[in-house]
Amino acid sequence: MSKIEEAISIIVDLGFPRAQQNERSGLCLLALVQLHENGSWQKLGHPMLGVRAILDFCRNDYQKPYAENSRESFRKETLHQFVAAGLALQNPDQPSRSPNSPKWCYQIAPQAEKLLTSFNTPKWGKTLEAYLRKAGSLARKYKAAREQAMIPCSMPDGSVVNISPGSHSVLIRDIIQEFAPRFAPGSKILYLGDTGNKGVVHDEAFLQRLGVNVHERGKMPDAILYREEKGWLYLIECVTSVGPMDGKRHQELTALFGKAKAGLVFVSAFPNRRLMARFLTKIAWETEVWCSDDPTHLIHFNGDRFLGPH
Repeated sequence: MSKIEEAISIIVDLGFPRAQQNERSGLCLLALVQLHENGSWQKLGHPMLGVRAILDFCRNDYQKPYAENSRESFRKETLHQFVAAGLALQNPDQPSRSPNSPKWCYQIAPQAEKLLTSFNTPKWGKTLEAYLRKAGSLARKYKAAREQAMIPCSMPDGSVVNISPGSHSVLIRDIIQEFAPRFAPGSKILYLGDTGNKGVVHDEAFLQRLGVNVHERGKMPDAILYREEKGWLYLIECVTSVGPMDGKRHQELTALFGKAKAGLVFVSAFPNRRLMARFLTKIAWETEVWCSDDPTHLIHFNGDRFLGPH
């Protein structure tokens, strides 16, 4: 068998679903252990690789030039499952790394590497059996380590949601825990974005009742709050994701939420005024600016009124 076929057979033996029993997953496994076609399973590597490096390995070492837009398939349909099963580790050097960091990486788990070195030897059957007995506890162990790095965010109803680590998520948390009680008291959280999980909160049914039908999550602002007593819908952008509420984004959201049965309040959220100063000339009029390091104040880029829809 070719090395790709051998890798797929290992994936099958490990009990992965049919969706992972394919060339893409086989190549991912080979990349993680740096095994070339003429190499040996008894001599494996364990580098930390980003998806870009994995795609380069597929192209350069196996003449499999995957398109650039296949990154998400590698990430969501193979690497995510490898990590969940404990076969691979995610950011072992820095578990708290932000999901949008260019340094985001994967590495073969030590126990999995030890298992793979027995492939194609008389020890494979017994070693695999022993590994599978421990696989559940290993996956739980790695999951606990990942969850420890998550950022807990206390919601207005007392529940807690965990969002991916990073400066963006810290600002999202501050919006919910600091901005909302002061400037949107009693509001309902209808949408909460996260770099690791685009819609960690997404009350689609409630948004539809307000006349909002947005099916593409990439167009959503980072947070949407609804203040019923005022009939206001707060559309909040974090500068740590796509930038502030500039004129182009203001027009885009105005069109996107134009049929909403609520007044629209546009807010740019910054971690501090120093960062805000870099974007000062881009911030749109008729919007609000909030800095989490001085949470009791708003800066109004409004010509005729303070906080409120126009």
